[in-house]
Amino acid sequence: MLTCGRVLSSSAGTTTASFSPLRTLTRSLLRRPPPRFLSSSSAAAATAVELDTKGGGGAGGGGGGGAARPQWKAAIDFKWIRDNRDAVAANIQSRNSAANLDLVLQLYDQYLALQKEVERLRAERNAVANKMKGKLDPSVRQALVEEGKNLKEELIALEEDLVHLSDKLQLEAQSIPNATHPDVPVGGEESSVVRKEVGSQRSFNFTIKDHLQLGKELDLFDFDAAAEVSGSKFYYLKNEAVLLEMALVNWAISEVSKKGFTPLITPEIVRSSVVEKCGFQPRAQNTQVYSIDDSDQCLIGTAEIPVGGIHMDSILPESALPLKYVAYSHCFRTEAGAAGAATRGLYRVHQFSKVEMFIFCRPEESDKWHEELITIEEDLYASLGLHFKTLDMATGDLGAPAYRKFDIEAWMPGLDRYGEISSASNCTDYQSRRLSIRYRPSPSESPPTNTKKGKGAGSGPTQFVHTLNATAVAVPRLIVCILENFQQDDGSIVIPEPLRPFMGGLEVLSPKSK
Repeated sequence: MLTCGRVLSSSAGTTTASFSPLRTLTRSLLRRPPPRFLSSSSAAAATAVELDTKGGGGAGGGGGGGAARPQWKAAIDFKWIRDNRDAVAANIQSRNSAANLDLVLQLYDQYLALQKEVERLRAERNAVANKMKGKLDPSVRQALVEEGKNLKEELIALEEDLVHLSDKLQLEAQSIPNATHPDVPVGGEESSVVRKEVGSQRSFNFTIKDHLQLGKELDLFDFDAAAEVSGSKFYYLKNEAVLLEMALVNWAISEVSKKGFTPLITPEIVRSSVVEKCGFQPRAQNTQVYSIDDSDQCLIGTAEIPVGGIHMDSILPESALPLKYVAYSHCFRTEAGAAGAATRGLYRVHQFSKVEMFIFCRPEESDKWHEELITIEEDLYASLGLHFKTLDMATGDLGAPAYRKFDIEAWMPGLDRYGEISSASNCTDYQSRRLSIRYRPSPSESPPTNTKKGKGAGSGPTQFVHTLNATAVAVPRLIVCILENFQQDDGSIVIPEPLRPFMGGLEVLSPKSK
């Protein structure tokens, strides 16, 4: 008789094992390289369904069948993806993602079928074990022993296949981007919609200079020496430019802290896995991330990464939310593929200082906090007297983690164009599913407010928090804006009034006397 992929003779003690059609198909699927198309992107989904396998979440090399072993696992709801296949497929297409939905669903169906067969084998093995508890004829006992032995061997093989299949499923599903807000415009960057414009372009009655020329005349930075020391796209800040950077950082932290944000200075080297969990690809071709050789660490490209990881593997009490941080860090980016006059000078560099806002909140509040973040950004830049526009970025310009993203582009007269100075993204539960950051709804009585890692107090099922990030100050871009917008006909620069208390009362940067 044929039972669960094994052929058992009716006579006792003669049991012959053979691969089941399901296991043969599974091994074929694990060995087959997945098809790829379009550009690269990274992963997430909706509500968590943990795969029922052991050993699938740790680091390690590739297992049998050619499937790479994931270093970590996101809590991906495969059933939701399958039940909403058309919507997920449309989202993948509109975001120009490389995700292969057909393969993910094929692997998921195969996983469910194999899991079901494993469960049947476990039930049969338990039934055989129960039969052996009583007094039996020796020949019957020997037959049961042989049957149990073959069941155990087949179960070990199938469980190994299940782990490998789970690993491959996880890796493929991690390429699925976040869902998209229904109001996000569909298309490439050119389809992005202006939602607000502040101020107007300043009229000059003299020939304007770009920040490079102004900086040279004011002796504010040295690109040539930095190129010799570090390479292209590095710079030294000098004289009042140093004061201006410090002023921008301190002013931004001071203003944002008034909104209830906790100041942080973050690590600037983090584990590669944390970079990946936040939605970046440190080992991809043309990556923007600097990886450290012979280590599992990277330089950060934004404080979003270490701040996102600060509550990794935690269950937070609902009463602690929202958690709002304003973080200062240096940022390091390879700027792979960036070239041309539009990126010259301070506009696009490998290392810079930035002040970043980050929020952990309840899911139903993330849209509200997204609006709060963009309002803070707009208020900051308006107080400096800059002319800028806020855009609702189109689907083709969204990174994999973003559910919705607002960019702010300021007028840079010396460059004769608008340039991005900040962005604000709602990542919903994309990052928290990867970083394993949940909260427990509050019981009727007040829970403790301890937000350290561990199982928070409370009652009811846990939920994933939503995460949001936004730029308060990207220092080089704002230096470009200040120099070019507030230049005078004598070559001096008027310092925006909010920054003067942070520069010792300095109001004007004047050319050095020769």
